[in-house]
Amino acid sequence: MLKKTLQRKRRQLRVRAKIGGTTARPRLSVFRSNSNTYAQLIDDEKGITLASIRSQDKTVASAEKAGEELAKKAQEQKITTCVFDRSGYAYHGRVKAIAEGSRKGGLKF
Repeated sequence: MLKKTLQRKRRQLRVRAKIGGTTARPRLSVFRSNSNTYAQLIDDEKGITLASIRSQDKTVASAEKAGEELAKKAQEQKITTCVFDRSGYAYHGRVKAIAEGSRKGGLKF
C-alpha cells in the first residue's frame, strides 16, 4: 500500500510542477478519501482557495452533484474556466464524476 501511495504522490507532484492556477483560471483540485470526495478551486499565485465543496458520501452520483455545486459557486465569483488537477488519481469513478458535474454546471477546462 505504501508503494501505491508513494507512486500517486509522485504523479501529483509531477503534474503540479507543470500546471498552476491563476485568478482568471484557477486549478480545480480533487481529493478522494474513503468516505467523501473533495474539490477546490485554487489560485496558486496568491495561495488561496476560491471555492470548495465536499460530497456527502462516496457514491459517483454524489460526486457529480458536488461538481455541479462547485460550478455554481465558481459562477458566483465570475469564474468560467479552470485547469483540472486530478491529484494523481485515475480519471475514473468519482474523479471523473466531479469533472463531468463541473462541466455540466458550466465550467470549462
